[in-house]
Amino acid sequence: MNTKTSRRAFLKVSVLASGGMLLSFNSLLLGKSFTREAMSLSAESFELNSFIKIATDGTITLMSANPEFGSNVKTSMPMILADELDVDWGKVTVEQADFYPERFQRQFTGGSQGIRLGWKPLRTAGATARRMLVEAAAKTWSVPVEEITTESGMLYHRGSGKKAGYGEMASLAATLPVPKDVQLKKLSALNIIGTSQKNVEGKSIVTGKPLFGMDYKQDGMLIAMVTHAPAIGQAIKSVDDKAARAMPGIKDIFTINTLRDDYERNAFDTTTFTEMVVVVGNTTWEVMNAKKALKIEWQLAPEKKIMVKGWGGSTQPVVIPAGLESTVTHKAKMKEMSAKPGNVLRKDGDPEGAFKTAAKIIERTYTAPYLAHNTMEPVNCFAHVTAEKAEIFGATQAPEFIMQTLVARLGLPKEKIHIRLARMGGGFGLRAYCHHILEAALISQKVNAPVKMVYTREDDMTYGIYRPTYTATYKAGLDEKNNLIAFHVRGGGVPEHAVHANRFPAGAVDNYLAEGWEINSNITIGAFRAPRSNFIAAAEQSFLDELAELAGKDPIAFRLELLDRAKTNPVGKNNDYNPDRYAGVLKLVREKSNWDQTKPNISRGVAAYFCHNTYVAEVVDLRLDGNKPVIEKVVAGVDCGIVVNPDAAANMGEGAIVDGIGNVLFGEMTFKDGVPEKNNFHQYKMVRQKDAPGAIEVHFVKNEEEPTGLGEPLFPPIFAAVANALYRASGKRYYDQPFEKQIQVNRSRM
Repeated sequence: MNTKTSRRAFLKVSVLASGGMLLSFNSLLLGKSFTREAMSLSAESFELNSFIKIATDGTITLMSANPEFGSNVKTSMPMILADELDVDWGKVTVEQADFYPERFQRQFTGGSQGIRLGWKPLRTAGATARRMLVEAAAKTWSVPVEEITTESGMLYHRGSGKKAGYGEMASLAATLPVPKDVQLKKLSALNIIGTSQKNVEGKSIVTGKPLFGMDYKQDGMLIAMVTHAPAIGQAIKSVDDKAARAMPGIKDIFTINTLRDDYERNAFDTTTFTEMVVVVGNTTWEVMNAKKALKIEWQLAPEKKIMVKGWGGSTQPVVIPAGLESTVTHKAKMKEMSAKPGNVLRKDGDPEGAFKTAAKIIERTYTAPYLAHNTMEPVNCFAHVTAEKAEIFGATQAPEFIMQTLVARLGLPKEKIHIRLARMGGGFGLRAYCHHILEAALISQKVNAPVKMVYTREDDMTYGIYRPTYTATYKAGLDEKNNLIAFHVRGGGVPEHAVHANRFPAGAVDNYLAEGWEINSNITIGAFRAPRSNFIAAAEQSFLDELAELAGKDPIAFRLELLDRAKTNPVGKNNDYNPDRYAGVLKLVREKSNWDQTKPNISRGVAAYFCHNTYVAEVVDLRLDGNKPVIEKVVAGVDCGIVVNPDAAANMGEGAIVDGIGNVLFGEMTFKDGVPEKNNFHQYKMVRQKDAPGAIEVHFVKNEEEPTGLGEPLFPPIFAAVANALYRASGKRYYDQPFEKQIQVNRSRM
């Protein structure tokens, strides 16, 4: 690790008006310093994004730029800072920053990238502040800098016996030049990183403090609810609101169009319904009742072409087709497309020729349905928009992506739009799409009053932005010695495929072909925990298990054999995984699960996957109780580099595992003539405590690699680990998610 980093364009320092040191930095290498503004602020009133504040009493405050939705970045990121700063963890406080587009280019929680992107900047910021404090002490005591040491927020000169707290030297340190280069601690010298610390918001959460959007109240605030079309592919024809307007507490009823057809959208301007009916009133109950009294006539929406600006900066036309779509027709179309060649994504060697000479060939097809995010806190947002400014308080993973849309629709410059970040009651990708913020803002602007816009659970579940429905067909060929000589994956879906062409086992097979295809749809999709990986890992790892059985090899040994090939004699140059680290988690989980030891009445399944820069292997211990699978234990091996907060890391892994078990067994959204057939939890089954494993163990590979993601990587492999364990318990392979219905059918035929 390179422990020297230039800080010239990274850090700014200033003196607080009340005394003390203010060190500004950008936690994601994208911030801007506003030290002139900071100079006029007292320690008590300081609330700017991504600044370290050292008060005269030695208290360290970090303004956390990243929105928080349970990944614990508000604890783990300050731990990194505090360790390099060399302070007592008990002296550290954390505050959630608001979103300020004029001070930041990026504030985003998603993709399991928070700690990975913050690792170097936070360490460097802490080390820089410590160095400046040391220089201040050396200047004050007239001793060489090299003779000053630090410990737990104290400065020492051992030779003279002098000592001082950081707060005592903060004001002087703030006047010194920012060092061009700083020396980071050796990893062996870190004493906070790698220890388990409690969630800084844990007490507030369990005692019911108002952290979430649903908690927010303001004097004069009205309640708003929306009604969207019952079927995706429909639009408003007429509205009879006479009865609803006459009901108690109702202030106004109107329609809004959130995104005009000529507006150039960004990648996160995803919304299923741009036109909806709004009811505004005094209370939630009154608005809900009036909403039920609306008489709305719907008509088919025409085909629409919109322009979308993608990640690369180019703008592409996107066609939203007309019509009312159904799960039955989707399945028929996907089956038809699966039989045809797709777009070639990668080709190594001569797979067609290798299949002709193969001694054994196996081919299997896997499917998965649409999934709804179903966060525990339904979508909601507060907004107060006037002619001069807009104030917003809401839960969002990506406030920056809605800002340009707010500017365009509200007619206000971004400097006049203030987004305050609520703690999210679940995200999983859904809250990266900020349609709820735009809706709340437009409603407030229309009624000229502060408004809290709230979805019912039915609104939330039927609105759209689902995980796509996928399919993938795998084919493999073995020679006479059961060596893998040919591998072919062809994946598709509505409206995207899930194939990652350069991931394992690419690079481990001489003759390899990956293809993809897509079917366009008006059913809106979006990021869902570990996008694309959550399906393709299930299909790939289930297929590799069956392939290992055909070859007469142990499932873990078979995977390790392929990874050894990818290490010693790799095929191709674009393989996006490290075979050693991949093999490492398989070896770790083999050891920790006692894989080679059989257990009475227990069937075991294994799966491993690499995504979001992290390697994970999982073993499921399962038994059947009649027709019900009971998961006794899950053991996971994880290589995410240095683990900042072990208990929090394990908790994230446990949550991902339980979430994955629920989705693979029960998760499913279906459609009939454009209508989502499930609208609440009595229809859409979610994982319950009784479905969770009896025990979960998460073991981490110990190394000195820089930290990577954890919120998503443990999610994809659990799907296949459950499928493979179910096979060993029932003798039946499971190809179509969710498995619960197939298990019941299978058991009824026995």
